[in-house]
Amino acid sequence: MLAHLVHHLLTALPVPLLPFIRDDFALDYTQSGVVISAFSLSYGIGQLPAGWLADRIGPRILLTIGICGVALAGLLVGLSQTYILMIVFLALMGIAGGGYHPSAAPLITASVEPKNQGRALGIHLIGGSGSFFLAPLVAAAIAAVWGWRGSFIALAVPTVVFGIIFYLLLGRRVDTGKTRRSVTERADGIPSSPGHLRRLVAFMALSISAQAMIFSTIAFVPLFMVDHFGVGEEAAAVFLAIIYSAGLWASPLGGYLSDRLGKVPVALTACFIAVPAIYSLNLVPYGQGISIGALLLLIGMAMYIRMPVSEAYIVSHTSERRRSTILGIYYFASMETGGILAPVVGSFIDRIGFYSTFTIVSVALLIVTLTASVFLWGNRG
Repeated sequence: MLAHLVHHLLTALPVPLLPFIRDDFALDYTQSGVVISAFSLSYGIGQLPAGWLADRIGPRILLTIGICGVALAGLLVGLSQTYILMIVFLALMGIAGGGYHPSAAPLITASVEPKNQGRALGIHLIGGSGSFFLAPLVAAAIAAVWGWRGSFIALAVPTVVFGIIFYLLLGRRVDTGKTRRSVTERADGIPSSPGHLRRLVAFMALSISAQAMIFSTIAFVPLFMVDHFGVGEEAAAVFLAIIYSAGLWASPLGGYLSDRLGKVPVALTACFIAVPAIYSLNLVPYGQGISIGALLLLIGMAMYIRMPVSEAYIVSHTSERRRSTILGIYYFASMETGGILAPVVGSFIDRIGFYSTFTIVSVALLIVTLTASVFLWGNRG
């Protein structure tokens, strides 16, 4: 969980720092979307080879690269002086970080009973949620004094130190060869049933689409708060932190509910909640920050309840020798779709404004959820 927190300390910075970056380089919404896509697209690309490698060489090296590599690339982002260089180093940061999730999830699920996999993955997500919650607060405070570059530099240093310590601890406590054997010695086959592959594809498509649409909406929340409600850049980062604070409790809750009620019902419910929540961004007043804050918390809840459920479903429906590879495909598709959607959403905002754009996203998510429910109906997962 601590490793997950540190892994995301730097990867969580682009969105809350986007208002600072936009002002520094005088970007429009489309160019601002490219800043988000530079990391998310490369982060997704890194998942594919990392998932394949994790099934073959074990998690230690890939987990370490996912921490130290991100730190070094983040340091370069902080040192960049041009828009193009920043984009290049954000892409490098994404590639370096691609190995963490395909390596971590199978390692976690292999250490617990199948009936508790959702809960274990939910607890692991507390670490990532914690970094996305803390990063906007810490980064905004640093940026107010030293600028957005100072935030990247200041957080890169402790991250690389932790990565080195983590590598040494894994070397002492985890024999990667034994870990791989303990994983593969379990029953490798997944019971086949009629429609098994169809349901797996439908569930992954739902999870990927929901993650991408919610992510592409959240990416513009800081700019929405600054431009629509007129709040300051530091305050906008605080509102973003409200979204991610939901992960501190919604992730373990989602994992627990999926272990008890089934993965499919919980995932579908979370997606159906996200639809009116995104649309309501058009309707909810600022309300001294309380009304919009409550809505952002609801969006975060819908996002984080679904995350461990999706991982647990994929883990329980794939063979262990291919698990990291399939998870790599899932993470790749989620990141790539979200990375592609971010500048598209930015372009829509440039042309038709926030109101119409949020409406389109919410309707699209509703259509995807209804379509997936047709294939998943009656299956608890």
